[in-house]
Parts: sequence; C-alpha cells; structure tokens
Amino acid sequence: MQLAIESLPATGAPEQLMLLLHGVGGSGASMAVLAQALRQEFPQAAFLAPDAPNRFDGGGNGRQWFSVAGIGEDNRVARVAAAVAPFRSWVHQTQQRLGLGPAATAFVGFSQGAILALETTLAEDGIAGRVIAFSGRYAKPPQRAPRETTIHLLHGGADPIITVDHARAAFSALNALQGDATIDIAEGVGHEPHPVLVERAVFRLKNHIPARTWAAALGSAPLHSGPEDEDD
Repeated sequence: MQLAIESLPATGAPEQLMLLLHGVGGSGASMAVLAQALRQEFPQAAFLAPDAPNRFDGGGNGRQWFSVAGIGEDNRVARVAAAVAPFRSWVHQTQQRLGLGPAATAFVGFSQGAILALETTLAEDGIAGRVIAFSGRYAKPPQRAPRETTIHLLHGGADPIITVDHARAAFSALNALQGDATIDIAEGVGHEPHPVLVERAVFRLKNHIPARTWAAALGSAPLHSGPEDEDD
C-alpha cells in the first residue's frame, strides 16, 4: 500500500499511531488538512495516510478501498470483507515497523475509510485502541461489539450520502451490545469531516476514558456508553 503521508514527530519517538483513511474517490493526500489539525493536538503522534489499493470506479486519479459500482445489501458485506483482510496485514506491519502497539493506534476514517475502520475492528477486536469514524457506517448492523476498541462516531446531520440514521443505528446497536461508543452529530453539516466534528474528535480522544479502563479499575463488566451529543 502506497503512503501519501507519513508525518513523524519533529523530535523523539512517536507515542501514538494515527492511520488516516480517505473516502471513495479520494487519496491519502486528501487527508492532509485533517492530519495537520490533529498534529497540533498530538505532536508526538505518527500520522500515516495510505492510498487505497484500487483505482476508483468513477475514473480519474482517485482510489477506493472497495468497489461501489452496483453495490447493495446483497454484496456490500463481501466487498468490505475483501478490503479488510489486506488492510489488517498492513496495519500489523506498520505497527511493527514503528514500534507502536494496538492500544496506541487509532484509525481515523472518512466515509468509505470509516466503513473500513469500523469493520476492521469487528474482524479483529483490539487491532486499534480507537476508531474515529467521520460520516461512516457498518456494512451491516453489528451483531457484536469490540471489547478492546473504543468507537467514536461523528456525523453531519444533513449528510446526503451516508445519512445520520446509520450513525444513530450503529450507536444504539453498540450500546445494546455493551460496546464502548460515543456519537457526535453536527446539525446542518453534510458529508465531510467538518471542523466542528474534528474538534469533537479531539475532545473524545483527549477526554474519553475507555469503558474497559473503568471496568478493569472497578473489577466489573464493561459500562454502557453515555448519551449522544448534538452540535448546532
């Protein structure tokens, strides 16, 4: 997988690994603005943004993690699963290369990249400690929730591409399954990692204590997720 961005700390070894996953028809380079915003808050993180391995069905120079041509409920799961397998291998290689483990790894995905991130943590619980999913969804409603990964769902309330109902349904399902998840909805925002959602992502990364941490401290089962937040 070709890297469009590999940004390491100015000094010292990286302490966190953030993998930025672009949307369909985009590229790793399209995640540069988001990488810069996060770099200001996490100066000791390594930021990597790969180009998806496949050419975009729509032509041009864009890339895609899986084909969206003729995609529907009958083939979405299989297409996403086929993309997850090589991505998992690349994640493990990258973690080993940079000397950073799963707990220090975060997937930051937008749209199709968010789908890939969410489904990868179902395929391998704990491959990353956090998922920041902008404008994403699950390939199908989850039947189980990760126990070693915290899911942060961030969505525009006016998203016409992947509607906010998908985020609400995912949050409800994860909560019912005693997963560790948060949701932030920005009303009036469309299909984009809008600055207000990026701000919420930073807040979640800095302030949310994973339920598994509470459970370990209290010697109890995982806690239910808290209420959703909506931003005007």
